[in-house]
Amino acid sequence: MDIALRALTLSDVPALTALRAAAEHADRSGMHFDETDIRSELTDPKLDLAAGTVGAWQGTRLVGFAALYEPERVRDVARFEASAAVDPALRRHGIGTELIGWMRQRARTVHAERGYDAPGELHLSGVATNTGLAALARHTGFTPCRHWAGMTHDLRDGGIPHAAVPEGLRLVPYTPAYEEATRLAHNDAFTDHWDFGGADAEDWKAWGPAGHSFRAELSGLLLGAGDRVAAYLLTDEYAADTAATGLRSCTLAFLGTRPDHRGRGAARALLAHTLHEARRLGYDRAELVVDTESPTGAPALYSWAGFRPGIRFVTYSGPLTGC
Repeated sequence: MDIALRALTLSDVPALTALRAAAEHADRSGMHFDETDIRSELTDPKLDLAAGTVGAWQGTRLVGFAALYEPERVRDVARFEASAAVDPALRRHGIGTELIGWMRQRARTVHAERGYDAPGELHLSGVATNTGLAALARHTGFTPCRHWAGMTHDLRDGGIPHAAVPEGLRLVPYTPAYEEATRLAHNDAFTDHWDFGGADAEDWKAWGPAGHSFRAELSGLLLGAGDRVAAYLLTDEYAADTAATGLRSCTLAFLGTRPDHRGRGAARALLAHTLHEARRLGYDRAELVVDTESPTGAPALYSWAGFRPGIRFVTYSGPLTGC
C-alpha cells in the first residue's frame, strides 16, 4: 500500500479523532474521545510530538497512528508505553506491523540516548476481544503481561453501600489548595503497584486534578493529622462518553490510600461518598478500569461497592529488538 509516515501535529486533531472513533466502533472498547480529549493527549508536556508520534497517511487520509511515551523513572525495566490504532477498513495490510517497527526503532533510540542500565520493553494495550491485535502482537514478538478489568456501576439501580469515615480522619472536598499534597499521597499509595514510577508536578498537571475532564464535586480527600492526605478519590467526566452512549457517566480515575492508613476502611468511605454524590447529581453510571492483579485487592473493593465486571483489556509486552 502507498502509505506515508510523518509526525502528528495539532492540525491533525480532527483526523485523529475520527480515526479513534472508527477504531472504537470496531473494537468496542467503550472508550470514546472528542477533539478536546485528543488535543489534551497531543499537548501532554511529556509527549515529544515531533519525535514521539507518527501518523500513517494514505494520501490525505489518516489510516493509522502511534504515540510513544518515554519512561522517566525506571526501576527494574524501562517500559515504553504506546498508544496506537489502525483504521479498521485497512487492517491486515501491514500498517500495524510498520507502526510497531517505528515504535521499536524510536524506543531503541531513546533507550540508547538515555543510557538506561535496565532492559527495555515496548508495551501495547487493547481490548482483550480484539483478535486482530492479539494476532499482530504474536506476529511481532509480543506476549500478554498484564490484564485489566473494566467495571461499571448502574447508579439508577441504587445498590450503593454506606461506609463510615475512619476514626481520626475527616472527609473534605477536593480543592486546588490540596493539589501537591494529593500528588504526594498518590505517589505513596501506588509505590508498590506494577510499572509505577511516580508522578511529578508536570505529570499531575496533565493527568491529575487539573485537566478539562476533572470533576471536583465528585472527588474527595480524607485528611489526617496536620491535614496530611491519607486517602483520595479523583473523578472525571468525559463528554464523548455521554454523546456516544446517551448515559451520563463518571469515571473513577484515581483512588488510593497511603500504606499506613490501609485496612481501616478509608477507600470504602471515599467510594460510598462519591457514588452517592454521583447519583444525587444525576449521573447514570460510574465506571473504572482496575488491575486484576492489584496488590491491594482493588477488584474485591469495587465489587463490594456494587461495580460489575465488563470489558477486559490486556497489555502486551515485547522486546525492543524486533521480529
